[in-house]
Amino acid sequence: MYGPFFKFGMDMTMLALEAQEVIALRMARLALGGPAVAARETRRMVSEKAVAAVETGLHLAAGGSPHKVVRHYRRKVQANRDRLSANLTGHR
Repeated sequence: MYGPFFKFGMDMTMLALEAQEVIALRMARLALGGPAVAARETRRMVSEKAVAAVETGLHLAAGGSPHKVVRHYRRKVQANRDRLSANLTGHR
């Protein structure tokens, strides 16, 4: 009975933790990357947020579940974490 609620709660918690990690990585990138890198990362961040808001609105307007929205956001946050981690350590 509580399985779906527990799963949703865990996904929300993980999204919050992963988002904090991305914020920290972005702050490091903005501070250490120089003006050109900071400008590019800032533009990317703003455009990603705008696109995500539209996607979420369309998904929910079409009757989609909040849990699917959270899973979608987690995939995006995880991709940003991987990209920012690789860029910060010089692996990319």
